[in-house]
Amino acid sequence: MGKAKVYFTDFRTANGFSLGAKLQKLLRRAGIADIDFQDKFVAIKMHFGELGNYSFLRPNYAKAVADLIRELGGKPFLTDCNTLYPGSRKNAIDHLTNAELNGFNSVTTGCHVIIADGLRGTDDIEVPVPNGEYCQTALIGRALMDADILISLSHFKGHEMTGFGGAIKNIGMGGGSRAGKMHQHNDGTPQVDPALCRGCGRCARECGSDAISYGADRKAFIDPAICKGCGRCIGACGFDAISNINDSATELLCCKMAEYTAAICAGRPCFHISLIMDVSPNCDCHSENDAPILPNIGMLASFDPVALDQACADLCQKASPVRNSQLGDNLARPDWHHHHDHFLDSNPNVHWKETLAHGEKIGLGTREYELVTMK
Repeated sequence: MGKAKVYFTDFRTANGFSLGAKLQKLLRRAGIADIDFQDKFVAIKMHFGELGNYSFLRPNYAKAVADLIRELGGKPFLTDCNTLYPGSRKNAIDHLTNAELNGFNSVTTGCHVIIADGLRGTDDIEVPVPNGEYCQTALIGRALMDADILISLSHFKGHEMTGFGGAIKNIGMGGGSRAGKMHQHNDGTPQVDPALCRGCGRCARECGSDAISYGADRKAFIDPAICKGCGRCIGACGFDAISNINDSATELLCCKMAEYTAAICAGRPCFHISLIMDVSPNCDCHSENDAPILPNIGMLASFDPVALDQACADLCQKASPVRNSQLGDNLARPDWHHHHDHFLDSNPNVHWKETLAHGEKIGLGTREYELVTMK
């Protein structure tokens, strides 16, 4: 496999030329018009943001993509699957309400919102995983698989378990039904080191499954019968008191995510878009967002999701950390072990290179790319 082309532009615009227009220009330059959209159903897979989180992509960007697809003859719709954990997106009714409150509707985006795995998150379809090592099949939201064409529109940001969230996480984890998400997360249950736990309560507040309680000594306890293994508590703990019992659980999650992405992308045209902006340290699934750890960098597009994520990661590594952020605070600590990796220095327990390595290994894409810059 040769180098993939990844197209890049920054957020600078001339007077009278909007960012939406610049995004459309980038997508055309990247070759989106080479896809036959005529009368095809087009799933635009994105994240609508948890209520209380303000770092998710604005609906304006979704509208720019949807308008271009419609201009090219397609029938676009925005889509995501329900979450595994309780929250504001755990079923289609709450999810649609959440999307509406965060600004996503047919007026603001120019297309409808469809929750891919149905009312209760059970409307899924089992599909084969090409070259799968950990998953032979994947449980995917039915509406996502019913679409003729897949467009991923991703907010590239940090993540407390996978290092960053980009195209592969948006598609693989986001496209899994509730059962599919459980399938990806089921390789590890976190445990608490009582010697490090301060009893601050932050992990329990972040837990979406009510799996964390406190004893008389104010030390946290994670009930393995309730825990879904999502890892949000690991990212929430500021004292490194929580880790996975299974040391390879996070790595396995990364590999499974790549395999789910391969299952979703197989056999149909796919195109991928990522915006590196408001780079929060944690996922947009949080009901809050901390300050960005990195400055806004730009918009990228490619037919190759692995190359796109690799390019985004490389651009982030070259950027200067924001001092008043989780990353900046960590780097300023005199006792900090410097990883020389912005994702690891923001969330020290993460894995991210494994996602890209495994994606390349199973034929999802290549980490070798040519960055084509557009003004």
